[in-house]
Amino acid sequence: MNYRKAHPVPPVTLDDVRGAQKMLSGVARTTAMEGSRHLTQLVGAPVHFKCENLQRTGSFKLRGAYVRIAGLLPEERAAGVVAASAGNHAQGVALASTLLGVRSTVFMPKGAPLPKISATRHYGAEVRLHGQVVDETLAAAQEYAAETGAVFIHPFDHPDVIAGQGTVGLEILEQCPEVRTVVLGIGGGGLAAGVAIAVKALRPDVRIVGVQAAGAAAYPPSLAAGRPVSIENPVTMADGMKVGRPGDVPFGIVDALVDEVRTVTEDELSAALLLCLERAKLVVEPAGASPVAALLSDPGAFEGPVVAVLSGGNVDPVLLQRVLRHGMAAQGRYLAVRLRLTDRPGALATLLGVLSVVDANVLDVSHVRTDPRLGLAEAEVELHLETKGPEHCAEVGRALREAGYTVID
Repeated sequence: MNYRKAHPVPPVTLDDVRGAQKMLSGVARTTAMEGSRHLTQLVGAPVHFKCENLQRTGSFKLRGAYVRIAGLLPEERAAGVVAASAGNHAQGVALASTLLGVRSTVFMPKGAPLPKISATRHYGAEVRLHGQVVDETLAAAQEYAAETGAVFIHPFDHPDVIAGQGTVGLEILEQCPEVRTVVLGIGGGGLAAGVAIAVKALRPDVRIVGVQAAGAAAYPPSLAAGRPVSIENPVTMADGMKVGRPGDVPFGIVDALVDEVRTVTEDELSAALLLCLERAKLVVEPAGASPVAALLSDPGAFEGPVVAVLSGGNVDPVLLQRVLRHGMAAQGRYLAVRLRLTDRPGALATLLGVLSVVDANVLDVSHVRTDPRLGLAEAEVELHLETKGPEHCAEVGRALREAGYTVID
């Protein structure tokens, strides 16, 4: 939906973003711009990936964190900084602080993925695990800041952070000057606000499209209300955009400059992550793949050339395994079926023979023999199959039924 309104001069300017770009020289990488042949064919115009998943620390967050910390007064640096994050912001603050010689403490939820905890420590931060959800972790970090005098580094709700993230927009215009549409994910809004400031100042004709996960979409109701509003219990696999309320500072900028905010489903996120891995050979986290999900779900809605910002690649291996399986299932390339058969010698071999005829690859088999719902001579079998698409899944189902098996939905 398009919510654009007239707003006063935003708290971040193009000059601020250009100043941030100079500050980040030699610190943040100018990340690659890669073409996507598959999406180009689908959209009917050139589509490029802005690969912030290849940024130092694995996401764009280093940009804003570094600019914010670099701008602290000497006495503030001496007091150290504190942040709260489940992943990307934590690593950005940790590395930025180490590069600037500032002591950093990062609060992370107790359930944060071990690789992200390890990486944050490796970049130099003291990590404290607190709370089960980010809101509890955030409260603990703010309490720590009040008690110790450490400066709290917000992940998105500060002009310096927004200016740092806006350098992504400057790079997009330098690398793809003919761009017509920029598509990017939105969590709290720091990246979207920064990119919109930079791009709209230099190319007001370029369309900016934000994307949120449908289960954690705080921006659409906020934009409709004209102010940041909270949503309860945001639920999505895309941890990077699992934010219950837009930031006050980025909200006004997004409201004024972002042309449209779309939502995507979990299935669409899974399919997008899978496409990035298979077609582009890029490891991207679900939040980073959200622009690709939007392009896949409605390719005719985007004027090209299109730049899709892959904002991060810090995906937990366990989640990656689950998401890939989910994405394969959504595409009809993975099928789980339960069925009943007579519990006698050779029964499983006969079943596997049926699957072999229809060329379904068996990945896993599990038996259940002791269940009060089963007859004395029955067994229940769950099969995980690798298939070739929706039509092949339907063919497998027909073959099993025609062979006399009871398939349990």
